[in-house]
Amino acid sequence: MYSTEAFLEKTTVPYYGGEIDYGDRAEHCWNGDQENGNHISRLRYNTMYVPNILQRINAAAPAGADLTSWRY
Repeated sequence: MYSTEAFLEKTTVPYYGGEIDYGDRAEHCWNGDQENGNHISRLRYNTMYVPNILQRINAAAPAGADLTSWRY
């Protein structure tokens, strides 16, 4: 992951614009929850990532796109 992160940080066209989070030598498939182990956090992926997904949708939407009718 460290090598992948170094590569991604060097991209320019387009810049990857992502985020990489490390645990303290966390187990395989660690998902970025600094507070809980995977046995708990795997049950809440949606609440962890949906805000980031919605932010990306808003940033990439074309002018005039309907960004409200599908939100509940």
